[in-house]
Amino acid sequence: MRAITIPEPGGPEALVWADVPDPKPAEGEVLIEVAASAVNRADLLQRQGFYDPPPGSSLYPGLECSGRIVELGPGVHGWAVGDEVCALLSGGGYAEKVAVPAGQLLPVPDGLDLVSAAALPEVTCTVWSNVFMIAHLRPGETLLVHGGASGIGTMAIQLAKAVGARVAVTAGGPEKLARCAELGADILIDYREQDFVQEIRKATDGTGADVILDIIGAKYLQRNVKALAVSGRLAIIGLQGGVKAELNLAALMAKRAAITGAGLRARPLNEKAAIVAAVREHVWPLISNGQVRPIVDRTLPLAEAAEAHRIVEASTHIGKVVLTV
Repeated sequence: MRAITIPEPGGPEALVWADVPDPKPAEGEVLIEVAASAVNRADLLQRQGFYDPPPGSSLYPGLECSGRIVELGPGVHGWAVGDEVCALLSGGGYAEKVAVPAGQLLPVPDGLDLVSAAALPEVTCTVWSNVFMIAHLRPGETLLVHGGASGIGTMAIQLAKAVGARVAVTAGGPEKLARCAELGADILIDYREQDFVQEIRKATDGTGADVILDIIGAKYLQRNVKALAVSGRLAIIGLQGGVKAELNLAALMAKRAAITGAGLRARPLNEKAAIVAAVREHVWPLISNGQVRPIVDRTLPLAEAAEAHRIVEASTHIGKVVLTV
């Protein structure tokens, strides 16, 4: 088969479309003939040499895909050759075939094509696990989403609105904020022109956000705590603004707040399977009835992965950039 390889870490040009051996499904795995994958910022970090795959995982980038099952490994039940699926991966999505544990498979939702489905696994699993399973966002609460126009952000807006929460977003510029509003965001904050702490307090009569979904990390830590409501929960899922910061713990304790940090890629298989099962139970019906949908900015051929990485690095996209095989 062919896959995007990374012979040496570097810029987008480090991605090389090459012939590689076909993968074989192990115990409990299926082999997928990939129709499409989607670009995540973790892929950019891996390309740069900063985010190695977990031991035993594919060395090729790609944390999600869609396609058709072409082979079942030993011990797999409930799936059949020919099933159309999408999957959460530890790596290997930028390839013509990938082996994946059966517990990380999802059926393609009713009404969606394979290409659109490739944009779902990573964002739905990330948002559901962090915002709902860990931070326990409830109806009537306020969620602040940093990077509202990103793939994660566009899904977080929709899922929070679907459960009856109020949604605030930060994004760069009026076009991105307008798209967030179309998806249901109630409070629009241009981080280039406005102070999100002041704006969220103003919009909530001084209360603050009950839950904050943060992709920035260190740069926003102190301000995020200021923006939290009493008993608020800060869920950190990205480190675009650095990894080290000082925090006034008295301010955290005064708000009886909680800070969590979680990723998906390195979690044990049983934890990933539990998240995928929860997404299938709670999110898939919302997608099938049209209440929630993947937001795809554009599609490019997989061989043009370098260009897709340039687009994501420039942050000119809204939603997901999808690579098709």
